[in-house]
Amino acid sequence: MKKEEKPGSKAPMERRKLKRRHLIYYLRVFDRETNNLLGHLVDMTPDGIMLISETAIPLGVVYHLKMSLPSEYDGQPYLEFDAKSLWSARDINPDFINTGFSLINIDSQAASVISDVINDYGFKD
Repeated sequence: MKKEEKPGSKAPMERRKLKRRHLIYYLRVFDRETNNLLGHLVDMTPDGIMLISETAIPLGVVYHLKMSLPSEYDGQPYLEFDAKSLWSARDINPDFINTGFSLINIDSQAASVISDVINDYGFKD
């Protein structure tokens, strides 16, 4: 089993196959079970996301998430999906913590919305 990282430690070695896309603005991500705000989406790929938050998010946990969507998504205010927290590290601003998640069992509709969000709101670099 992979060693989990603690806030303030370095993120694990890069294993991402797809280029991470930073978003133009941060979308809010909630835990569906508690409806608590977990953090704000910083970047995403079709396989994973990174959140920024003020508090540490426990690692190695599968979360049932709900991400707010921009109003342009035809009355669909949220995207629901599951993701497992894999690593965390202090942000460049030490008041915040970045946490990386792997997306789990994404259905084709959610994958399409994720692709649209990346294309519509990702920085073009």
